[in-house]
Amino acid sequence: MRLQNVNAVITGASSGIGQAVASHFRREGADLLLTGRRTELPEAHPGDLYLPADLNDENFVSELAARAADRLGEVGVVVLCHGLQASGPLTDMTYDEARDVLHSNLLSSFLVMKHLIPLAPEQGASMVCVSSRLGMVGMPNQAMYSAAKGGLIALARGAAIEWASRNIRVNVVAPGLTATPIIEASFQRRPDPNAYRRMREDSIPLRRLATPEEVADAVLFLACPESSYITGAVLPVDGGYTAF
Repeated sequence: MRLQNVNAVITGASSGIGQAVASHFRREGADLLLTGRRTELPEAHPGDLYLPADLNDENFVSELAARAADRLGEVGVVVLCHGLQASGPLTDMTYDEARDVLHSNLLSSFLVMKHLIPLAPEQGASMVCVSSRLGMVGMPNQAMYSAAKGGLIALARGAAIEWASRNIRVNVVAPGLTATPIIEASFQRRPDPNAYRRMREDSIPLRRLATPEEVADAVLFLACPESSYITGAVLPVDGGYTAF
């Protein structure tokens, strides 16, 4: 019960890594306000408050903060686990597509930071941003996504320094390829899903994908007192991919 009596807000909580983070936090005793793109959570949990989210809309984010203040009072942990995956040649991407990637991964995170950090307790808080290994390295057909996730890392580091005097820690988890429903569905669209999976696994030193629960373990660590002297850090959870 490492998060007992801790109020937490988790974005992107309706599936994948965000859903695993919510499960971990719930197990550790946190009171949760969750957001996601789905109209409702796949499984309802008594005590959780879930709000379908449009985090690109500042009016909604402001309302989210108001609901958090009303329901929770202070917010000791914020996890930014939302985002939009996009791929394709850079020269084929339209301006609107590029804007959507930047808004959904970077500018929406700025809005959540802006409106929720004022709810941090006087003794401090922890914010964990879920970025990507592609925020640290380049990959063909992922340039704009890398730019957005790399921008999120830079935003988190800047916020960590800006808010250090208030004991608000801001850290980043950078997952590698993770077995989320979106990734699994993308594999199934390939002509030979099993061969494609093996090819992707062979690009990872540990030769397998992460599970959402393994990424959530890292998020939980950075949210808990065990990491109380860590801020501005980027923790890769990528099977050694960025160690090449």
